[in-house]
Amino acid sequence: MTGNDGMGRRAFVAAGTAALAGMALTGREASSAAEPGRKRGRAASRLILLGTGGGPIPRPNRSAPATAIVVGDATWIVDCGNGVARQMALAGLPLGSIRGICITHHHSDHNADYGTLLLLAWTGGLDARVDTYGPPPLAEMTRQFLAMSDTDIRARMAEAGRPPLAPLIAPHEIGGAGADTVIEVAAREEAGVRITAVRVEHPPLATALAYRFDCPDRSIVISGDTRPSAALVELARGADVLVHEVMHVPALEALIARAPSPRALREHLLASHTTTEQVGKLATEAGVGTLVLSHLVPGGPPVLADEVWRDAVRPHFAGELVVGRDLLEL
Repeated sequence: MTGNDGMGRRAFVAAGTAALAGMALTGREASSAAEPGRKRGRAASRLILLGTGGGPIPRPNRSAPATAIVVGDATWIVDCGNGVARQMALAGLPLGSIRGICITHHHSDHNADYGTLLLLAWTGGLDARVDTYGPPPLAEMTRQFLAMSDTDIRARMAEAGRPPLAPLIAPHEIGGAGADTVIEVAAREEAGVRITAVRVEHPPLATALAYRFDCPDRSIVISGDTRPSAALVELARGADVLVHEVMHVPALEALIARAPSPRALREHLLASHTTTEQVGKLATEAGVGTLVLSHLVPGGPPVLADEVWRDAVRPHFAGELVVGRDLLEL
């Protein structure tokens, strides 16, 4: 993937330009699914929803946003919400298998454990380079975390003979420049996985990203936080699986009522997230095979049943529909 070191290749395309030909697909409805979108005869990728909640407040029913994509022995993590290392342990994913981390944007529910995940993986035996990607100031965040953790790092190097951690982390800042009408696309080939990213819209943040993973057997797109985005439609064009954030508007009032500034929160949610109706229409326009709902807002209380989410999206999307839950593997 293109970063500040010039690795890979970079292309700039207009927001409305189609990058891939799409095909409308239909499928069965499900709240969980087995191997959606897989192409027979190819190395199987694994998609694991480590955390499916939305917002920074910890909740008992859903963990903070994080997704794992595994191909062979390599794991890529998209977003590092609070507790992501434990979620990986619960999913049976070795921390030492991490080869890349992709941060969609710098809200705490998406990056709170960015440094912590790397530190814990290192204490558990990580000895391979991890490339990390995200909007600026990712490099400075990495430097500051290492400085904050210096006492622990030095102690563990002395106690357990661990190598230095800093040389194992290679941060790459993407999406930090360019006109509003331009999408930055960055690509990198590694272990048969091509990763691309586009800028999406999540005000008030200047830069938020969505990522696409083209694996040997299928294509997987992770939206991150965004309102409906033409750039995301093009990134997801013809994808086998789209994991997209979603907001259930009729259930928002209970969440908003508990906020210090209800009016400000309502305006933010409506301006920067995607409703159940919008996500169904977006997935249909992109021609994706399977739509997975994640980063569910509101996350409770009260907790909305899967049927509520499904019934709100189904009129707008005819393909396979999955209501995400923590540790679900697809």
